[in-house]
Amino acid sequence: MANYIKEVRTLVGHKPMILNASAGVIANDHHEVLLNLRTDTHNWSLPGGYLEYGETFATAMIREYKEDAGLDVALVKSLGIFDQGFTEYPNGDVTQVISQLYLVKPVGGHTLEQATDETLDLKYWSLDDLPPLLNQQTADMLAAVKAYFNQLKVES
Repeated sequence: MANYIKEVRTLVGHKPMILNASAGVIANDHHEVLLNLRTDTHNWSLPGGYLEYGETFATAMIREYKEDAGLDVALVKSLGIFDQGFTEYPNGDVTQVISQLYLVKPVGGHTLEQATDETLDLKYWSLDDLPPLLNQQTADMLAAVKAYFNQLKVES
């Protein structure tokens, strides 16, 4: 059921909703992460988005990564669930988002070279020098990614 959230919004208006989302993180060899500049809020986030009715976290993340970044990805590892994501969008929609974060690797496609209806730009960012982010949940997810990479360094 495509556009499930849009259909629900026609019924509830801008009232706060709890929604499920999925995001993925790709890191380059320098542990910089790929972020997308969003068209709706004009700040940066991990490629990902809301689940459509019937989707799993994994299938939604794969679909959203293709839409947001142009890349086909494969799951590498789950990095956790984040349930303290509150966002008020410019159109007045309010959400509490429960997000599943995955480490992913590119397996096809190519990075978007022009703006779309969801993404203005894509760029790799150092985890120590991040741009303005969508919300606290995005910051929390990137902190978890940084902790994961730091743990890998300790173990090697």
